[in-house]
Amino acid sequence: MQSQTELTNNESKLALNIIHRPELSPEYAEKALGGKRDVQDESLDIFLFQQESAHECGLKTTIQITYASLFSDKIVELAKEHHDKYGDEIGLSLLGLPCKQFKEKYQTEDFCIWMFDEKRKKEIVDDCFGLFYEKFGFYPESTGSYFLDAFTINYIKEKYPSVKCAIATCWEEGPKAYHTCNNSWYTFMDGGPWNPWIPSKVNSHCPASDRDDDSGIVAIPHLSRDLLACFDGNGSNFGTHPQNVLRGMIYYEDEKGTEYPYLYNLIDQYRHLAKYNDGFCYNMMFVGPGWLNKAGRWESPYERLAKSYKDVMRYYGKLKQEGKCIDMTMSELADYYRETHPNYKRAECAMWKDILYGSNKEYFWYASPSLRCCLDFNQGGAMIDLRPYVAKIPQKVGIGTDNVYDASYPYIIQANYRAGYFTHYAGAGTVKSCKIHYHGQTADLCLCRTMARYEKTDKGVKIVADPVTVTLDGLDITVRSIFFFDEETGNMMTRREIVNDLHGEVVTLEEYLTGGFGTTEYQPDMTDVSLWVYTNCCGGGLIDYEYKGRKSVGKIYANACLPSIHTQITLEGNEADRSSTDYPDEFEVEEGIAFSPVFHLRARKNISKGGMETWLKLQKVN
Repeated sequence: MQSQTELTNNESKLALNIIHRPELSPEYAEKALGGKRDVQDESLDIFLFQQESAHECGLKTTIQITYASLFSDKIVELAKEHHDKYGDEIGLSLLGLPCKQFKEKYQTEDFCIWMFDEKRKKEIVDDCFGLFYEKFGFYPESTGSYFLDAFTINYIKEKYPSVKCAIATCWEEGPKAYHTCNNSWYTFMDGGPWNPWIPSKVNSHCPASDRDDDSGIVAIPHLSRDLLACFDGNGSNFGTHPQNVLRGMIYYEDEKGTEYPYLYNLIDQYRHLAKYNDGFCYNMMFVGPGWLNKAGRWESPYERLAKSYKDVMRYYGKLKQEGKCIDMTMSELADYYRETHPNYKRAECAMWKDILYGSNKEYFWYASPSLRCCLDFNQGGAMIDLRPYVAKIPQKVGIGTDNVYDASYPYIIQANYRAGYFTHYAGAGTVKSCKIHYHGQTADLCLCRTMARYEKTDKGVKIVADPVTVTLDGLDITVRSIFFFDEETGNMMTRREIVNDLHGEVVTLEEYLTGGFGTTEYQPDMTDVSLWVYTNCCGGGLIDYEYKGRKSVGKIYANACLPSIHTQITLEGNEADRSSTDYPDEFEVEEGIAFSPVFHLRARKNISKGGMETWLKLQKVN
C-alpha cells in the first residue's frame, strides 16, 4: 500500500484497473456453438492475447478466475506465472458459472449469483472460494459479478475477510438495456454509483454513511461509461470497453485503419473528474474473451476487435509513461480509495459534457450517502434523476424475494423512465425545476439552455449556472440558478435569483418537484403516500393519496412521505431564518390522478428583486 506522501504526489493521476477473466465456458459459446473444445481453446488464446496486450504496455492486471477456469490446471498455472512475473492479482469472479460442472452440481440453467435464493448463494460462494483456495493455497482479495447484493457482499466479507474489493454493479443497466436486448435481458440493476464507493451493509447500491454501515469492501462498477450518452441512450454503446465503442459504430476508417477518438476522449473525460474530486479520478476496463470472438462481432472482424484492444492498452501505457496514470490491481485500488477517501460523507462529483455529438449539453452528477442526483443544464439545471440513498432501502433480490430479477435502486425522479418536462400529458413527468409567472404567462427553466461551473466550499459543493433570460408579456426576466450540496447534512439548496432590473414589476418564482417512485416506467400503487403542507404551530393540510388531484397550501414547508421506498422528501426554505427575504411566501402539495400518478411539491415567492431559496431534504422513514 502506498504511503500518504506518495498518494499526495499521485492524487491527480488516473487510477486504472484492467481486469481480465479467462472463460473456458463462455456463455456466448454455450448458446451458439454448444461448448465445443475448439471454442475453449479459442477463449484461452484470447485471454492470453489480452494479458499480453497489457503487459507489452507495462500494465498489470487483475485476473478474475471464473468457476469453470478453476477446473483448468493450465489456467491456474498461467495465473500463478503472471502473478509472479508481472505482479498481476489473482481474484475470483462469480461470473462464468454456467459450465458443465456447475450445471450438473446445481441442476440449473441460471448463472447470475444475485438471482439465486439466499441458501444457494451461500453454497455457490463457499463452493467457488473453497475451490479457489484448493488451487492457489490462499483466499482472494478481490471478487465480483455484474451485480452483488448486500446479502452476498456481507456473507463474503464475514466468511472470507481477505476480500477488500469487488465489482458490484453495472452503471445504468435498467429498462433501457432490457429494451435494447429485445426485452430478453431479465436483470435490472441501475441506480448505483459510477465511480468506486464503499457499499452500505443494507443496500450495496448506497455508499456507506459511517463506519458501522461500512460493508468492509470497496466496490467498483462493471464498466466506466459515458455519464451522458449512456444515461440518455443504450449504455452498451458508450464505455471505455473498446468493443462497446465498436458496437456503437463510433469509429472511422482511414489509411491507418480503424480510429476511435471518442474512446480516448471518454478516457480523458474520466481523467478530468480529478478537478471535481480532490484530485481523485478512476477508470476501469473489464473484458471477457467473448468480446473478442475470432468469428467477429457487431459487423466487426476479429482484426478490428483485436486492434481496438491493443490500441487502448497503448493509450493507457502512454499515460503511465507520461506520469498521468497509475495501473493498480483491484486490491491496491481498494487501499488507495480508502486512503484518499477518509470521510464517508465526501461525495463523488462529475461535471460531464457531451463529447460525442458536438452539442453543449452538460450534466452534473452527485453521489453521497444521502442521495444520487443529476442536474441537466440543457434544461436550465433541472433535476432529471434522484435516488434516495439516505433511505438505505433494505431490498432483497433473487428467488424467494419480491425482486427476483429487479435489483435497481428506486428513483423519485427519473426523466427517461417517467418522462421529464417534455411529456405528452403536461405536468406528468418527474422533474425538479422552476417556473416564472408574470401577467398570466409562464416560462419553465427546463426550456432554457445554459452551462454551469463547479466550486468546492468548506461545507460542500456549489454549482452556479450561467444566467438565462425569459420574456413574459414584454418583460425580460434574467434568472441565475445556484445549487449547493451540503455534505454534512446531505441536504441540497437551490437559489433562484433575479439579476436584472425589473423596474418594480413583480414576478412569481415557483420552485417545484414532480415525483414518483419505482424502478421501471410503471408506477407502483401510490395509496400509501401522504402529502403534507405545514402552516404554523396549529398544523397544516394532510392529503392521503387517493388519485383525486387535491391540493393543499401552507406557509412553512411541503413534504411527501413515500413508505414503499422508506423515504420522506421535504421542500422548505432556510429553517434557520424564516424571516429572510429569500424565504418562500407559500408552499403547496398536490396529488396526481390515475392517468398521471405523480405527486407535486411547490414553493412560490412574489418578487421584484433578490431571490428565493429552497432546501430539498431526504429522510429515512420505516
